[in-house]
Amino acid sequence: MVSRFARLIAFWVALLAPAGPFAAPAPLPDDATPGSLQGQLLIAGPRMGDPRFAHTVVLIVRHDRTGALGLVINRPFEERSIKGLLAAVGRPDDTVEGKVRVYAGGPVEVGVGFILHSTEYHGSDTKPVDSHIAMSSDPDLLRDIGHHKGPAKYLFAIGYAGWAPGQLEGELARQDWFTEPADPRLVFDDDRASLWERAMARRPRDL
Repeated sequence: MVSRFARLIAFWVALLAPAGPFAAPAPLPDDATPGSLQGQLLIAGPRMGDPRFAHTVVLIVRHDRTGALGLVINRPFEERSIKGLLAAVGRPDDTVEGKVRVYAGGPVEVGVGFILHSTEYHGSDTKPVDSHIAMSSDPDLLRDIGHHKGPAKYLFAIGYAGWAPGQLEGELARQDWFTEPADPRLVFDDDRASLWERAMARRPRDL
């Protein structure tokens, strides 16, 4: 079994690659799917049949004619020191401080990493998800966090949830999920244990 630390190393290797798959979301193309859910939350409903997504809350960071990409935001699995992570990818910095919580963003490409963050921070590769949330993949963001110069809010995830064209629409029609705008308080709130319950409290009456 691959250790959690080994998966984190793979994550940073993917971040350092010139163009790792889905390392950061591209802007929606001109022929994007009408009614794109980019910037929306998916909340797993009581009829969710896939145990991998039971009680999950997912932020959709891309949704177009090619399908959809989202990150599970309520499954933290460990904390790592920023100093240790930077040293592991050959960017040692003994002056950084603190730790980051690592989230399981989904079951696909668990060696690929993502950093969601508040939009007041802009890095070299920052891409907007909506007007309040952005995504970056440059490890320098982690260094900035360790120097207290990073974004006010952030979420560090490995892996993602992916849907082929039309697949997510079918799951929504079966009421596997319901949607709502991505409230930054839900995306970045520290209380992950109750996130699904709080999101469920907002569900439509006919779910």
